Amino acid sequence: MHYHQYYPVDVVNGPGTRATLFVSGCEHQCPGCYNQSTWRLDGGKPFDEAMSDRIIGDLKDSRIKRRGLSLSGGDPLHPANLSQVLALVKRVRAECPGKDIWCWTGYLLGELTPAQCELVALLDVLVDGKFEKGLADPGLLWRGSSNQIIHDLALWRAQQGERIPCQVCS
Repeated sequence: MHYHQYYPVDVVNGPGTRATLFVSGCEHQCPGCYNQSTWRLDGGKPFDEAMSDRIIGDLKDSRIKRRGLSLSGGDPLHPANLSQVLALVKRVRAECPGKDIWCWTGYLLGELTPAQCELVALLDVLVDGKFEKGLADPGLLWRGSSNQIIHDLALWRAQQGERIPCQVCS
């Protein structure tokens, strides 16, 4: 996996102060996407253990309290990114208790593969759906177009149990 950009302090991509990783690789290539530079799988820099360590260190840093991790791109749920994003998410869950994890994807929640569902099951919030230029609205919070849905998976689990609303996983 490659990543395009990492922001150790971010207040735009989710609530509160966060660490945000923009992975490389997106097969959706939505017209009007603001982040076209992340589309190529081999773009940016290789994601390695040092970057994973940095993210964990930043999330644990008490000088700048971060609410959690945001994963964007590109697309964190791109099949080529799944194994390393899953490993990072599992590490955040194990080493940074109390931190929430948000993820943006062009895939729809109800159409995810079993491998994608395995990752999504560990998230607190998933923002799904392709960016639709005709539905773009700069006034929307945490999404670019009105077709995109913010799924509060932590709330879902609290109300419904551990199963997420994923057709493949249900």
